[in-house]
Amino acid sequence: MIQHERRNRTGGPDVLIVDDEEDIRELLELSLLRLGLASDGAASLAEARALLAEKRYRLCLTDMRLPDGEGLELVRYISEHVRDLPVAVITAFGSMDNAVTALKAGAFDYLAKPVSIDQLKALVKSVFAVRGEGCDGQPRDSSSLVGHSPAMVQARSLIEKLARSQAPVFISGESGTGKERAARMIHDLGPRSAAPFVAVNCGAIPENLMESEFFGARKGAFTGADADREGFFQAADGGTLFLDEVGDLPLPMQVKLLRAIQEKRFRRLGDTTETAVDVRILSATHQNLKVMVDEARFRQDLFYRLNVIELRMPALRERSEDIPLLAGILLERLAMASGGPVPRLGDGALAALATYSFPGNVRELENILERALALASADTIEAEDLLLAPAGTGEGVHGPAVSGPGDLQDYLDQVERQVIEEALEKSGGNRTAAARALGVTFRSLRYRLERLGMKE
Repeated sequence: MIQHERRNRTGGPDVLIVDDEEDIRELLELSLLRLGLASDGAASLAEARALLAEKRYRLCLTDMRLPDGEGLELVRYISEHVRDLPVAVITAFGSMDNAVTALKAGAFDYLAKPVSIDQLKALVKSVFAVRGEGCDGQPRDSSSLVGHSPAMVQARSLIEKLARSQAPVFISGESGTGKERAARMIHDLGPRSAAPFVAVNCGAIPENLMESEFFGARKGAFTGADADREGFFQAADGGTLFLDEVGDLPLPMQVKLLRAIQEKRFRRLGDTTETAVDVRILSATHQNLKVMVDEARFRQDLFYRLNVIELRMPALRERSEDIPLLAGILLERLAMASGGPVPRLGDGALAALATYSFPGNVRELENILERALALASADTIEAEDLLLAPAGTGEGVHGPAVSGPGDLQDYLDQVERQVIEEALEKSGGNRTAAARALGVTFRSLRYRLERLGMKE
């Protein structure tokens, strides 16, 4: 491995531009000068490597096609030999596959030809924020997802790495595993932390309002649009857009979302021109998107755009050693909210929690502890206060017991079916009231009924 003696900058060039077309290099150089940045140019991989060995840069821009190789080779070279240098690739119009490949190889971001001054400005701002320039000096940490289990340590480590990139991240995991919290950490630890974090529950938006909610609308674009309104993309400009339960998006909206992600621009309803937007896309769902792609319920091209890098959040049963720490933190918070003393968990309660399967994960643990806090008659919560189903029994307070790890989806479907049936029974069959009680939209409930094969 080549070792570089990285000297401190003394007024040298800020950016290395790698492109075999001289006019493009000059255009980029002039654009960077307008931003107050000096640059060097290289026409090949060999020239770029020689300059990287000699000088220190703050950013590298490289074309994908070079006379002596591919831009991806330079991305990999920099990832291995000059690890603290962000590199962005320049892709031709319509070549998103190259951009996705580059992001997976370690590129910080990509620019689409023709490169505009606004694109460069957004990229430079992100790069320098990531390198700690212009920050407030306050330390950031990733302690909000607590736990010392190997699974959680690995997840936090990956979150910290992902925060330094601009690549789209798909966060997978069961309900209640902390997918939105992980998304917020990626945002908070990254260069966009001072900009908006906009979280969208895709399953909670009526289908007929989706386009205006995502992209905004001009006054008079439709009945009731009595003023201009911004959508989620515009609200998240410069920051992060988190698409939760992205699997609930209908196919027509998936097409529009794909184009906005690819082209980094969108058109408001009723508008004749497009608006450029600079957002990082994070997405999540508890559903298996690969299965949905196979069943033609989710577009394959959108799946590949969202799933550039996958972050899997572990289930609570996979990190049972974290339960005592999590339970202590949750109990303290619950007791503080109720204004009472913080109880302790008895040995029997801790043992019961350690062997419970937690189909609802951390969210279910919080619900169990909240109920136990209300039921406990002393300053210690015992096992009987938790009201857990004994191991090996059929059904208990929290539904049927897990029959085996190989049938997880069947088990989750069974639990979901039971909860929906109970809600429908309590509402006298009124699906609107049942949806309200479950905290989901009517459309989401109808979809779940169809998916589970339940009669409406």
